[in-house]
Amino acid sequence: MGIEILFLILAIAVVAFGIGVLVVSRRSSAPTSAPPARPARPTTPPPEPTAEGDVLVAEPPVEELVEPEIAPELVKPPSLRDRLAKARLAFTGAFAGVLGRSGITEESFEDLEEALLRADVGVGVTTELIDGLRAKVAAKEITEPQELLDALEAEMVSRLEGSDRSLTFEPGEAGSPNVWMFVGVNGVGKTTTIGKLSNQQIREGRTVLMAAGDTFRAAAAEQLTTWAERSGAEIVRGAEGSDPSAVVFDGVERASSRNIELVLADTAGRLHTKSNLMEELKKVRRVAEKGAGRGTETLLVIDATPGQTGWPQAREFGEATNVTGVVLTKLDGSAKGGIVFAIETELGIPVKLVGIGETIEDLIPFDPAEFVSALVEP
Repeated sequence: MGIEILFLILAIAVVAFGIGVLVVSRRSSAPTSAPPARPARPTTPPPEPTAEGDVLVAEPPVEELVEPEIAPELVKPPSLRDRLAKARLAFTGAFAGVLGRSGITEESFEDLEEALLRADVGVGVTTELIDGLRAKVAAKEITEPQELLDALEAEMVSRLEGSDRSLTFEPGEAGSPNVWMFVGVNGVGKTTTIGKLSNQQIREGRTVLMAAGDTFRAAAAEQLTTWAERSGAEIVRGAEGSDPSAVVFDGVERASSRNIELVLADTAGRLHTKSNLMEELKKVRRVAEKGAGRGTETLLVIDATPGQTGWPQAREFGEATNVTGVVLTKLDGSAKGGIVFAIETELGIPVKLVGIGETIEDLIPFDPAEFVSALVEP
């Protein structure tokens, strides 16, 4: 009985082992399942056309807004009238006083006389102007205050008209340059004037050479060299303390050899009261005209700021170097613009150029009508 139970248990175990082997073999032979596929990203369908009534209209694409470019505003350079605001102050109060009266009185003449003297027109010219106005009022040619002011302006312009204010340039054979020499006391702006004028002449198509004849001030040659580089001019300079006549002569010779048309000759500043320095200036002028050079301009540069102190300078330099014209600098910062009348009426030397600022364009030809209008008109 026990043996039968033992055989039964053994048989059950064998059957169970066989079933287990069969299950394992089936699992190992089954194919490996692929990983689940990633779901596709949903796409946004194109917009449906919208219906307007019975017509389907597609919505237009949205255009990017572009800001329009705004052109920079052009700044108008100051006029001569703007630049002479300081000088015009001498006349503003006087003219207001004249126009504020019902008629022409003795106070009207006194106001105008004071204004002319404050502007440094000079005693002689002022007296002549006022006497002329008195005569016209006495003759009933002028009866109203505004007519009095208009007559004064017209008379001031007439005193400055008739002069040749052009810069003399004589076309000639190649190798025969024009020479423009610049003279004046220290600090009036000779070197700066040469630099500006060089730039302007080159713009007009002329070839230019600068001669650094101010050998007493090292900074002058350096400054002139800078202007030459900026404008495209050539330059001749000597050692500090060398003979200025030799420098100018070398400049003229180089210009001649290179067919350069115009030589701008700088000179050292000197007081008009120093006779030895004035004699040296005469020598520079004589040397500049030797050989191939032709001295066509001697320009006296005067600072307008001190006013009537420039009148003796003009007289002395004119006698020493045969001055052909005046360059009046720093006129924009001066209340003494009336010196123009003293120079022209007393000495007969025309003002050819005026400096009214720092830029190259601020060196301009002198125009009498424009100058007087900027000086006296409110």
